[in-house]
Amino acid sequence: MKVAVVQFEPVFGEIARNIATVTKMIADIEAELFVLPELCFTGYSFRSLAEAEFLAENPESGLSISKMKELAATKRSAVIFGFAEKADGGLFNSAAFVSPDRRVHVYRKLHLFLNEKDWFLPGNRTPEVFEFRGARLGIMVCFDWIFPETARCLALKGAHIICHPANLVMPYCQAAMITRSLENRVFSITANRIGEEKRDGYHNRFTGQSQIVNPQGDILFRASNNKEEVGVADIKYEESDEKAVNLKNNLWDDRRPELY
Repeated sequence: MKVAVVQFEPVFGEIARNIATVTKMIADIEAELFVLPELCFTGYSFRSLAEAEFLAENPESGLSISKMKELAATKRSAVIFGFAEKADGGLFNSAAFVSPDRRVHVYRKLHLFLNEKDWFLPGNRTPEVFEFRGARLGIMVCFDWIFPETARCLALKGAHIICHPANLVMPYCQAAMITRSLENRVFSITANRIGEEKRDGYHNRFTGQSQIVNPQGDILFRASNNKEEVGVADIKYEESDEKAVNLKNNLWDDRRPELY
């Protein structure tokens, strides 16, 4: 399976403009799966709950969902991207999987980072694994990386590939995701953004370095920290089914959950 990670610099609040940027970036890229950053069309640094509500959208009919359905159908590829989800009772920092046949799967970020807690509710759904062209996919979003249970939950449910939309501001996530791939023997695709957002006292500088990592912890692609890029890797997702570390150790067989 050919997979791609998309790294770019969104313009805050310019949803249509950001969608156009991504559409142009991947127009000539051939891949079956594209992973985009967290909150990639709205921007990240909201000034207020009211602003977050204004930019949030219903996953059934929102602009970005609709446009990504069109893009997925045109490319005959799946697209995973982060968005602000408007739901009954509040907002969620979510990510959507959109297939070429317009199937949608939504994941809600479990672990909110810093000021996200002022706008979003923590995810209230168990992380699930779903299939696309034989590969089993799971989604986690940004700060979920620091909680190893998130990736382990998806791996135990059979995920071949963990798709990880992010807006990373700390310097250690990319290295930690190598560990997440290695300790679970899964592929991981971290899609990060670049640039800065300075808005009413908020100053976020994003670290880029989007990457694709294999189950052995090898980096198949890593972007720069300051350029808009699309990285592609041709992977054999079935490699994630092999959990043996050596002749006598197996990541799943050697677990001791009764003692943890």
